[in-house]
Amino acid sequence: MTRSTASLPPDYFDGIYAGNPDPWGFTTSAYEAAKYDATLAALPRNTYDEALEVGCSIGVLTRRLAERCTRLLSLDVAETALEAARARCADRPHVSFLRAAVPDEWPPGRFDLILVSEVLYFFTRADLARLAGHMARAVKPGAEIILVHWTGETNYPLSGDDAVEALIAGTAGTLAPHHQTRTESYRLDVLRAVDP
Repeated sequence: MTRSTASLPPDYFDGIYAGNPDPWGFTTSAYEAAKYDATLAALPRNTYDEALEVGCSIGVLTRRLAERCTRLLSLDVAETALEAARARCADRPHVSFLRAAVPDEWPPGRFDLILVSEVLYFFTRADLARLAGHMARAVKPGAEIILVHWTGETNYPLSGDDAVEALIAGTAGTLAPHHQTRTESYRLDVLRAVDP
């Protein structure tokens, strides 16, 4: 399997959603539901004041995450996915959505929680370094970063393991690994902002 040598562009995702409104089976997959349960169970706090979700897709996890956040900003690069996410979370006024192609576009503000699920392997190491810089500057003291990534083979620029390890290395000194869980299909990493 040949890996892409560039970060996947926005039109790649626009094309995926044009062909299927739920291309990864987020609404129907038992695997996804169990992974979402594990993700929420891994959150060290009951509630977060300011949370950021990078790569919200159609908002299935967003809706569940919103129950644990006072304010939640969810990003995605595909407008079709964002439309579905907005509709799914229409009764959650504390959730806002923004079309943004990270790392080129990054929202202002600082956060207690940043969730990045099934996204990092879409980027090259250079773009992951830029993303790590944004994240390191965007965390409040004691903030947590949750990374959840499939570890199987893909044709994306990086494997799940390589992408997560690159982000951990890129945030060293600002974020430190706090907890990790591995299944046969994915890894879930909790990082925590270290005291300056």
